[in-house]
Amino acid sequence: MTTPFNALIIDKQDKKVSAEIRQISLADLPDEEVLVDVAYSTVNYKDGLATTGTLPICRKFPMVGGIDLAGTVVESKNPEFKAGDRVLVNGFGLSERYWGGYTQKQKLKAEWLVRVPEAFSLEEAMAIGTAGYTAMLCVHALQDWGVVPESGPIVVTGAAGGVGTVAIMLLAKLGYEVTASTGRVDEARPLLEALGAKDIIARDTLARDPGPLEAETWAGAVDTVGDNTLASVLAQTHYEGMVAACGLAASTNLPASVMPFILRGVTLRGIDSVMAPLERRQRAWQGLAELVDLDLLHQIYSVEPLSKVPALAADILAGKIKGRVVIDVNA
Repeated sequence: MTTPFNALIIDKQDKKVSAEIRQISLADLPDEEVLVDVAYSTVNYKDGLATTGTLPICRKFPMVGGIDLAGTVVESKNPEFKAGDRVLVNGFGLSERYWGGYTQKQKLKAEWLVRVPEAFSLEEAMAIGTAGYTAMLCVHALQDWGVVPESGPIVVTGAAGGVGTVAIMLLAKLGYEVTASTGRVDEARPLLEALGAKDIIARDTLARDPGPLEAETWAGAVDTVGDNTLASVLAQTHYEGMVAACGLAASTNLPASVMPFILRGVTLRGIDSVMAPLERRQRAWQGLAELVDLDLLHQIYSVEPLSKVPALAADILAGKIKGRVVIDVNA
């Protein structure tokens, strides 16, 4: 008989979503190719939505939460992986259609797995996590569009959050002039400046009804917010600039004009981290291994036990979390 282990189970009864730690066994896990001893997961905005039931992220119940994880392979039916390999997963429907990372053990499809770069410990890999990986996808999108440091300033919205903090670190390391937009200017200023932000503006500067076109201010942007903030950024983007949109912290709405698109040739690029192909994921993690300053990384995350996930999920939706939260599933 196998030893039971802990998992955070999201369940729904009488239309009410709850999340609690339960003990499960290997027999309860899905029948997938690779068994992993999970070391760490994280709390992302999407985890907040799923764990609290604020949006119907989970497509079935009961569900093991956690959209990402890092751990060590125990056994594998796929020759690409062997016992002892350090692996991570971001997205691919974890905590939506498939059981996720808030568990001490998990069985996973081999095609979901990315090897953890040698530059990172498992804890550091999850300190970067889905938020940092998404930030790298945004940076690559800007680079691939031809937005270079000489093009002009880049604005990062939701700058004190997980995606925002890593995006600022990456862009600054690459030589871009970064403006950080946040609702916590005074509180977040020391951290954002340490990460490389040249200027910090209050959320309200952008979170307002924009004109159809405004003064050309940004060569590009990483937007994690949506709504009026994204609409304002679009109205202020340079001719043939590009905005990488990856979040909905304000809302799912986009009250924008077509004017930036048809008069300035602005491009709005959606960034999907969930189903991105393996090659794009590997490129992102290689980029992170080359660019992330580990000393700075250690300034932007904390480590918490699995038992705190429900409270942290509420906190991240309320905008109370600064930087990244790593979950030690064995604590």
